[in-house]
Amino acid sequence: MKVLWVILGLIVLLLVILGLGYNRMIRLSQGVDSQWAQVQNQYQRRMDLIPNLVKTVEGSANFEKSTLQDVIAARASATQIKIDPNAAPTDPAKLAEFERTQSQLSGALSRLLVTVEKYPDLRSTQGFLTLQTQIEGTENRISVERERFNDAVKLYNVSIQSFPASLYAGMFHFVPKPYFTGAPAAQTPPTVQFDFSGKAPATEK
Repeated sequence: MKVLWVILGLIVLLLVILGLGYNRMIRLSQGVDSQWAQVQNQYQRRMDLIPNLVKTVEGSANFEKSTLQDVIAARASATQIKIDPNAAPTDPAKLAEFERTQSQLSGALSRLLVTVEKYPDLRSTQGFLTLQTQIEGTENRISVERERFNDAVKLYNVSIQSFPASLYAGMFHFVPKPYFTGAPAAQTPPTVQFDFSGKAPATEK
């Protein structure tokens, strides 16, 4: 009888350990998904701002059309990558493709904002200045949310790969989730140094 109670006690203890571990993995997985939604919100905010920026810039006479077309093409390419906005991706290749297209869009926007400095009439309009501030602010928030996402992924991945969770995580379909791999600074537009000497503006990376 005593042996039976010991066995039952061990079974109960095992179930408690499994339950606590499972609940922790659920919380961490939901934390990753929640942070992914924040990343997506910022990327979507940028997407929504771009049409107004394009409309404002293309109204300027003699503006370098190729720079504007690069932004339009990069935005179109980025919209082709469909990832669930409420669930973090588990496919590294899919996240890498998403990151690549978004980075291309960041680069195109950075070049556009620098090119605009050659057009004093355009850069002095309140509509453009407002959009520029909103886009640069969004780029900074994207960088912050990407870092927070990577932090959440790290906590989750460490949890499911640590003992004893590593023994049963796969059984409950908890698999490692990929990180953003690009440096956060890659998402930040270059700083423009205003030069009133008539020379081309200098930029810093």
